[in-house]
Amino acid sequence: MSVEKMEKLEVRVRKLLDLVVELREDKSHLEQELDSTRERLAKQQDMSEGWEDERSTIRSKIEKVLDELEFLDRSND
Repeated sequence: MSVEKMEKLEVRVRKLLDLVVELREDKSHLEQELDSTRERLAKQQDMSEGWEDERSTIRSKIEKVLDELEFLDRSND
């Protein structure tokens, strides 16, 4: 194999190694971003569940007040 071919091969190998390093860095960055997104999603799901619980409690209280008002209305008749 000639020196020129070896040099070309060396250049190609260096480019491939640089690409591997870049891809590993990208992968690491994407994994961090995915972890962060999963954490945000979990927090949002917790908040959503909390809102559903709060909504249910408010609904129950409103229904109770309406029942009491209806009782008062019937007792006035």
